[in-house]
Order: sequence, then C-alpha cells, then structure tokens
Amino acid sequence: MCSAKRSPWLVAAWLGVVVSWLPGPARADDAPEVPRIDSVVMSPDQPQQSDQAVVWYDDFDGPEKPYTESQGELDEGEAFGGRGRSMLSVYEQGSRGVGNRKVFFGDSPTGKVVHRGESFEDVYWRIYVKHQHGWTGGGPAKLSRATSIVSPRWAQAMIAHVWSSGEALTLDPASGVRGDRVVTTCYNDFPNLRWLGNKPVSRLKLHGTEEAGRWVCVEARAKLNTPGKKDGLNQLWIDGRLEAERRNLDWRGDYTGHGINAVFLETYWNEGSPVTQKRWIDNFVISTRPIGPIVCARNPVLIKTSYHGPGKQAAWEAEIASDDQGGTVVWRSARLTAADRVRVGEQTGTFLGPLKGQTRLAGSPAYYLRVRQQNDAGRWSAWSPWHQPFRTKAGN
Repeated sequence: MCSAKRSPWLVAAWLGVVVSWLPGPARADDAPEVPRIDSVVMSPDQPQQSDQAVVWYDDFDGPEKPYTESQGELDEGEAFGGRGRSMLSVYEQGSRGVGNRKVFFGDSPTGKVVHRGESFEDVYWRIYVKHQHGWTGGGPAKLSRATSIVSPRWAQAMIAHVWSSGEALTLDPASGVRGDRVVTTCYNDFPNLRWLGNKPVSRLKLHGTEEAGRWVCVEARAKLNTPGKKDGLNQLWIDGRLEAERRNLDWRGDYTGHGINAVFLETYWNEGSPVTQKRWIDNFVISTRPIGPIVCARNPVLIKTSYHGPGKQAAWEAEIASDDQGGTVVWRSARLTAADRVRVGEQTGTFLGPLKGQTRLAGSPAYYLRVRQQNDAGRWSAWSPWHQPFRTKAGN
C-alpha cells in the first residue's frame, strides 16, 4: 500500500496553520515596560540621626527645619519607602519651577546658620530624587550645589554645581577667587567666576524616560584645595557608582577666609518645562564623611514601580546581588503575583550563593536590585539594570 503524495502547496498550508498556533517571540509592543525597584522600606533608625560627622539631615517627615530659604510644598503622597513626605518641585508648562531648600552652616556670614563657627573643607551631600513617570524634556538644569558664602550679599568663593547635561548629570565647579582675594560681589556673579570644567557627564540618564518614576540615590562631594595648590576634588555618585569627577581643582587659590558653608536643593529650569510635571527630593544629608544609600532591615520590603504596558500585570520577579554588576546573586524571588511589594525572605524566594540556607540577608555595605514583570498575555519584560542600592546592619 502506497502513501498518497502531498502537493507542495498543501504541505506549506498545513505548516502555516501549525506555526500560527505556536507562541511567538515577544515583540517590543507586546512586552511590558521594563520596571524598576521604586524604593525600599527604610529602617526606623538611620546612621545620620546620630553620626557626629553629619551636619544636616532632613527626611521631610517632621517639623520644618531651619532652612535659610524654603520655597514650595512638601508632598504627603510621595516619599522614599512609600510613606512620609518629600520636597516637591512643580514645573508648570513653560515655567522654571517652584521648590527649593537652602542650608547655611559653619562659617557662613549670613542666614540661619547651623554648626555655627565650625569650618568645613570637605563636604558630602546626598539626596534621593524621583521624576514622575513619563518625564519629558531632559534635565531641568539645576539640582543642587555646595558653595562658600563670604558676605551678606552672598558673594561666593567657590561653587560645586550638580547640574543636568541633557538627560545626564554633570559637575560644573567654579571659583570666585583670584590669588588670595574673592572677586565675586554677589550671588551667581557669573562674569567674575572662573569655570573649572564640566565634562564628562554621568552615564546614567537621571532625567531620561527609563529612570523616571523611581527614587535614585545621588551623592556629591566637594573638597577644597590646599591653599596655593591644585589638589581640590569634586565627585558625583549615582546609585552608588562613581559617575563623574573633577580632580586637581583650584577652587580657592590662596584664600582661607571661609570654607564650604552652604548646600542648596534647587528646581530652576533655565528654558522652562515643556509640559506640566513634578519632581521630588527626599532623605537629604550633609556630612563630612561618605554617606551612601539608606539602611534597611535584613528582611527588607522591596517596592516595585507601577505596571506600564499592554494588558495588566500578572506577575513579577526580583533579584538581589552583593555587587553592582550582579556577579553574586544572593536572593531570587519566586514568581510574585501580589501587587508591587515583597518582603525578602525564605517564604517569598530563595537565598543563594554565600547566603544559601539563610533566612535573611547578611549585614552589608551594599546590596543591589533588579526586577522584571509579566503581563496577562504571558509576555515578560527585560530585566532592569542593577540599581537601587541599600545597606543592612548586622543584628537589625
């Protein structure tokens, strides 16, 4: 008995029917947006509350602190860790924005001065910054600065600007000194400032669409030069990584009259915002030592950004690594179907590598996170980059 010969057309048609029923690869327009970990629930006691090196700390949850200048509201609907308040910056379409805080300290000759009479030549300051989801237009120019105020008119011996450069951040240090004399006569006396260089810029695009909608840790440092030498330093860390630095700076020439004595949080957008949108700042610290990210319990609660993409969220997964490249993963979640929060533990995932068999994270100076999500059509997003560093303390 012989088999009937099938025509090439029938074979092709049959194969087409079979292939049409097979699940295809995820297309870009099918997959959910790549999520981020928005924030992590903080331990009630943060190091900056008792650290003698800390000059200033504000989580914006308590009574208003004695800022020399304070503009704009606090937002009770947005805060790192999902509860509390944050400093709100509002950008109406076409406007330069509303919202700032200015701290004066040490040897400042004006303002509401804290730590009065002390002298500071090496200062770190850290904030957490969040741009609303869908942020548009790149960077709004000003974010923060440290400066040396030398007169009641706010003449400045030096300025350590943390400014935007497109969607990135950059450092733009400037000096108001020639020899041993301050030549600026007022605040932002641009004609008399000497600019020390603003390249390279950060790799992470803080003001880009991909990083909008989650809290980002931004820390900067300004170290004055030894009088008469060019050994000053300006550094910028984002999400715990050194992203930009300027070495061999001559901030102040031979001038020794004032040190660094003010840090400003700013909103000003030179060209105005192209649309109405918001930005938030939280967990503001000024210190004479490196600050780093917030501290969490050893079974921390992770908060994912809200779902965006086709369909609805069906599940998500998260991983924790002990390095910023994910080389050593120490915890991997199960497939999570609860909203956007998970407590790290053996009930919700598996401890791996050096923590295999443990029930909580070890005390560590840094852990990093990544996350992905799935929609109700079964499509997974790509994994996020490793981000949102946090610390844990032994015994907590």
